[in-house]
Amino acid sequence: MKYLTAVLLFLIIMLQYPLWFGKPGWLNVQQLKQNVAAAHEKNLELRDRNTLLYAEINDLKQGTDAIEEHARSELGMVKKNEILFQIIESSPSTTMPHTNFAHINRVQ
Repeated sequence: MKYLTAVLLFLIIMLQYPLWFGKPGWLNVQQLKQNVAAAHEKNLELRDRNTLLYAEINDLKQGTDAIEEHARSELGMVKKNEILFQIIESSPSTTMPHTNFAHINRVQ
């Protein structure tokens, strides 16, 4: 009887092993669920980023305000009859000075 019980216990363990530790096993399914949740979260972040980029693209296509803002802030461009004052702030911890652009309309 002990022999039969040991054999049956061994068979039960052998049948349970793939369920818990095999490729389609429970532990693998839990890991895959975590991977899917992480991918879903990343997709939501990327969708939000894409929405912002599409809005910026539409602004650049439809109006000149966004183009003018980029030209002023990134390139330091000015309009006709404007004076540009460039303020350079340097700090001892950085080697590159920080630059601010101030645009002032010329009064005639």
